[in-house]
Amino acid sequence: MSYVDQVIEEVIAKNPAEPEFHQAVREVLESLRVVVEANEEQYKKDALLERLVNPERQFKFRVPWVDDNGQVHVNTGYRVQFNSAIGPYKGGLRLHPSVNLGIIKFLGFEQIFKNSLTGLPIGGGKGGSDFDPKGKSDREIMAFCQSFMTELCKYIGADTDVPAGDIGTGAREIGYMFGQYKRIRGLYEGVLTGKGLSYGGSLVRTEATGYGLLYLTDEMLKCNGKSLEGATVVVSGAGNVAIYATEKAQQLGAKVVTCSDSTGWIYDKDGIDVALLKEVKEVKRARLTEYAAARPSAEYHEGKGVWTIPCDVALPCATQNELDLDDAKTLVANGCFAVAEGANMPTTMEATEYLQENGVLFAPGKAANAGGVATSALEMSQNSERLSWTFEEVDSKLKNIMVNIFHNLDDAAKRYGMEGNYVAGANIAGFEKVVDAMNAQGIV
Repeated sequence: MSYVDQVIEEVIAKNPAEPEFHQAVREVLESLRVVVEANEEQYKKDALLERLVNPERQFKFRVPWVDDNGQVHVNTGYRVQFNSAIGPYKGGLRLHPSVNLGIIKFLGFEQIFKNSLTGLPIGGGKGGSDFDPKGKSDREIMAFCQSFMTELCKYIGADTDVPAGDIGTGAREIGYMFGQYKRIRGLYEGVLTGKGLSYGGSLVRTEATGYGLLYLTDEMLKCNGKSLEGATVVVSGAGNVAIYATEKAQQLGAKVVTCSDSTGWIYDKDGIDVALLKEVKEVKRARLTEYAAARPSAEYHEGKGVWTIPCDVALPCATQNELDLDDAKTLVANGCFAVAEGANMPTTMEATEYLQENGVLFAPGKAANAGGVATSALEMSQNSERLSWTFEEVDSKLKNIMVNIFHNLDDAAKRYGMEGNYVAGANIAGFEKVVDAMNAQGIV
């Protein structure tokens, strides 16, 4: 049995009931097979892959909090510190009922390679809780965040582990967590990113993941003789990533005609009205039915259906495994020529393979949505310098990082005879830097 297959088998055996983590490890190691086989004897002797797929440490803790009626609730909190070979752990905190250890490990493992691709000195980590912020009052959110940070603060720090936002964790939640960290530790430091502008946050951080997705997609299309100008784009999701991906796509000359949330989706033949979408989602925190009610050109549909709309480019920006094999077949049949992932692992392995086999340009999330963590690292730099950069300065750095990521993964794929396979290219480019640092630092 090959070394790659042996490690995949061990991961499945030692981490039962964690299918998302199994999927992430299999997807990465399969695409690294050509690199591993070229160095198999040495990697096996050093147990390099075993060290890569096992977190350096992981924490699981209870989070008790009191609701507005005086009822006590207990949620579970997690932080997985996966790999610090190239810098302090960096990765978001996800607050969603679906959160469990397997999902946090999948996200943390992906984060190693995503962070490496940015070219910035940040390692991989992830955290969160099965707490659901939807429907909770500000006081309840604060109660949860303060309890969560009371335990988490023992394990993080500006030079150790710097969490950020993710699904369910926006500026409000980061603010409450930062306040509690400062209160307990007595330190005013850049321990969290995604902070408000008045207390150390960075301009462009809100827009970063969505904007970065389009900067990379634009570069990928240009290098393959295509363009966003005049393209029809379908987007899933209606959160931070989807909103700003839509905004930047339309600035680059495309027409975005869909968005979705957990209950349904919108088709707007005239193009999504970003200002209205922001009003519905960011201000009112309402459902997409309100968008449809205010926009005569929009149709609202229950359930799932974004990928049925004919398009040139598809941008899955909602959650993991939302685009399956049937969806991929529909996109190909409708003439879609590019898919770029705004969310983490939103496309199933079968769908990814089908898209690639049918000539669709495919940019994986660890590269395409790295703009968020890249700008978080830029926020860390600003905090360390006690400075604040202009919007144009940060946006320019973000664009350069995303363009460089595309060229690095393109070059890596070509070096190993897999031209056009950007999934393999992203994994190889991210892996090479991490492995070099791991080897330099000894068996740790």
